Amino acid sequence: MEEDHFCTSQLPAEKQAPAMEERDPESNSSTLQEPLLKRNRTLSSTPLAIVGTKVSHIESLDYEINENDLFKHDWRSRSKVQVLQYVFLKWSLAFLVGGLTGLIATLINLAVENIAGYKILAVVNLIKEERYLTGLAFMTGVNLVLTAFAAVLCVFFAPTAAGPGIPEIKAYLNGIDTPNMFGAATLLVKIFGSIGAVSAGLDLGKEGPLVHIGSCIASLLGQGGPDNYRLKWRWLRYFNNDRDRRDIITCGASSGVCAAFRSPVGGVLFALEEVATWWRSALLWRTFFSTAVVVVILRAFIEICNSGRCGLFGSGGLIMFDVSSVEVRYHVMDVIPVVLIGVIGGVLGSLYNYLLHKVLRLYNLINEKGKFHKLLLALTVSIFTSVCLYCLPFLAKCQPCDPSLPEICPTNTRSGNFKQFNCPDGHYNDLATLLLTTNDDAVRNIFSTNTPTEFQPMSLVIFFILYCILGLFTFGIAVPSGLFLPIILMGSAYGRLLALAMGSYTKIDQGLYAVLGAASLMAGSMRMTVSLCVIFLELTNNLLLLPITMIVLLIAKSVGDSFNPSIYDIILELKGLPFLDANPESWMRNFTVAELVDAKEPVVTLCGVEKVSKIVDVLRNTSHHGFPVVDEGVVPPLGVAAAGATEIHGLILRAHLVQVLKKKWFLQEKRRTDEWEVREKFSSVDLAEREGRIEEVAVTREEMEMYVDLHPLTNSTPFTVVESMSVAKAMVLFRQVGLRHLLVVPKYQAAGIPPVVGILTRQDLRAHNILTAFPHLARSKSRGKHN
Repeated sequence: MEEDHFCTSQLPAEKQAPAMEERDPESNSSTLQEPLLKRNRTLSSTPLAIVGTKVSHIESLDYEINENDLFKHDWRSRSKVQVLQYVFLKWSLAFLVGGLTGLIATLINLAVENIAGYKILAVVNLIKEERYLTGLAFMTGVNLVLTAFAAVLCVFFAPTAAGPGIPEIKAYLNGIDTPNMFGAATLLVKIFGSIGAVSAGLDLGKEGPLVHIGSCIASLLGQGGPDNYRLKWRWLRYFNNDRDRRDIITCGASSGVCAAFRSPVGGVLFALEEVATWWRSALLWRTFFSTAVVVVILRAFIEICNSGRCGLFGSGGLIMFDVSSVEVRYHVMDVIPVVLIGVIGGVLGSLYNYLLHKVLRLYNLINEKGKFHKLLLALTVSIFTSVCLYCLPFLAKCQPCDPSLPEICPTNTRSGNFKQFNCPDGHYNDLATLLLTTNDDAVRNIFSTNTPTEFQPMSLVIFFILYCILGLFTFGIAVPSGLFLPIILMGSAYGRLLALAMGSYTKIDQGLYAVLGAASLMAGSMRMTVSLCVIFLELTNNLLLLPITMIVLLIAKSVGDSFNPSIYDIILELKGLPFLDANPESWMRNFTVAELVDAKEPVVTLCGVEKVSKIVDVLRNTSHHGFPVVDEGVVPPLGVAAAGATEIHGLILRAHLVQVLKKKWFLQEKRRTDEWEVREKFSSVDLAEREGRIEEVAVTREEMEMYVDLHPLTNSTPFTVVESMSVAKAMVLFRQVGLRHLLVVPKYQAAGIPPVVGILTRQDLRAHNILTAFPHLARSKSRGKHN
């Protein structure tokens, strides 16, 4: 190899021609393959997505183990004590994540119950004094202040705290790093913003934000605190990588679900079914341990709150609903309403997803106009919600109390199924029971059992229509918001309506119909089955509901899947997050990775010992985050080297090249370094850092003429696929292993054939990007659907 020759090369398109011309003469897909070469533009790889309320650059995460010389030495040199430290710290972090999530969830519940409780009691007293306009003004004003508090926090301090955060958690665990999603500011705004938004009576819940809160806690603990104030504790170096951070964030998401629903097994299954892309048995144990800690803390506070010292409604909001006292009896005729509930849930859930998609697109246009418009939108929704919640109960007729019921009737203080509102003594207002209360208490009231005549059909219809409207227009404003509670309220309303319609034809209690209705709408919108089933069983504390709950969930999900994706998948698409689905499209099986990389820019490779000027040039003129390292003139272990023989030494990341330039690890002559030389300058912890840009690095003219030995820093075991592999198979490998880069190598090895055909990234394997670059494939896809 000559001194002036550097192995930086760009693969010309002509060298890929042999692979592209290779066809199976007996293949039935020849008509599908021919037009694929006629693309209208190159494959898009722009890593942009909506993070918070603005378009940001995003990166993929390095879940793959980077097996370079430093990593191998680090593992070889670890003692048994260090291994035990690593294992102990993993379990300690899982304990802390569960403990802190349980404590914060308890504080949020207590704050919401007391703030909202005192507000509602003041409104009820004003109504009792027949000061109706004053009551309306007071309720609207207080809700407006609480909403403004939550919206100002989100708009000005942490835009990423708006919304539920679950789609971004799904994206992170799928391999997408979204900026500022798990920071300290996001955590604080999520906590206090949730308190303000839920206390304001908006049609949203704290369940989704609690999942995000648990993930934020896990992320901050794993990295040693906020970015600017990280603990430099020696033990935490073990977690300075994306793989272990992914595991701890999975524990945080499970703990958040457990804290929201007091459902430890449901929390684990929610993470497994809905948010986690990659799973293993050791992670199952740690997530279960975290949720167990959450439950212990919640149970301790429940015992304290049972005395009534915690909150004004529902013993501090820690007890959702319990239908264990009802004997579940059903016969053959009950199959019809159960199936009907499932079908209705699937249809309404898909319709809700469709309409919410349109509303979110409209809200994006409003939010683009500036911060004032975001605040104005949130305050408008708050005023509309307050007016509806206060005024609509006046439309309901007063019902006489049933003296045979064990509960107090009527009631105006704390929890109760029979709110007096504006009715005379001995009467109650059933619509006020559902509207003029906290959201959690509304769920408990509509799920109440052994109350067949408590709610009138017209009140349930008004309640259902109102929460359908509020559910559509509340989600998407600049406050922390969850989808679980609005969907539960909507589903329980039509479940109870169906129970009234069935009358004496069914033996199932109306409260249980409300539970089934809520489960069906959640399955129809979120498309979850196993985790939802367990969550509802743990919530209701009634195992006899298992058979009919399973039937409802399966039917609702099947019906919903036939119309559109789940609500979280729709949000991921709206935000532009490159989420990789578990199942590839059918047309990807007839499409090879060679054809895919041909639509990309030529691959850029580096030599094992490269000149500094070439590295700087590559970093400044490309946006790639991974570069194959190729050595030429290599002598194989056996045999004689052929002319032009090459070796793929591995793959080096952009972040590592920037670290090399920052640390000035340069050589005067072109040579290989010894292992001790690289350990003097770098450690495995240094290579875990991803911060730094080429623009921040200054290299002198003399340094430009020096060399860098890339071999010790190169991942020597990158994942590779042959160019004849189908895109479907490559996508499954990419997703299941959690890759960031996938090297495509030629099928034939010979002189003149480049050792690397191309590199596939997450953006390259997205169906939308492929169809954009190959429009003929989209038409072939549509023809296949019609056939």
